Amino acid sequence: MSTNATSEYVDIITFKPEYASAFADLNYAWVNKYFKVEAHDHEILDNPLEKIINPGGQILLAIKGDEVVGTAALLPIDQDTYELTKIAVSEHHKGHKIGRRLILRAIDYALRQGKKRLVLQTNTKLTPAMNLYISSGFKAVDLDEDLAYERVNMKMELRL
Repeated sequence: MSTNATSEYVDIITFKPEYASAFADLNYAWVNKYFKVEAHDHEILDNPLEKIINPGGQILLAIKGDEVVGTAALLPIDQDTYELTKIAVSEHHKGHKIGRRLILRAIDYALRQGKKRLVLQTNTKLTPAMNLYISSGFKAVDLDEDLAYERVNMKMELRL
């Protein structure tokens, strides 16, 4: 089976509460691998309904069989903007274009909600993620002074 064919068997769905722990686990895994978990990580990952869904955001989940293999969250910033955050793909499913599918679905979702831009915060040492963001049309913009995470050294934006 080719790498591209594998992603065909992955469904992208919107958040369901029964997947909250998988959302948290996938994101804690990558943060722990590359950085340290920060207070804002705990706030978002341990309370996705309260911090993302209830304020008007969405969490997209990549599901293969009954396993969550990827996530991407859209956190409302203002009337025109979502922050694309908590993007994760399980180690065993990297290289199958699941991250790209999550980002494309996030862009589509934001457009359908009438948003005019997506922003994200990242770190330049995450080379595969950086390449994905750039190839998806995101451009570097000035960093805010009040960053939510110590690990952030780049902010990117996509005008919709």
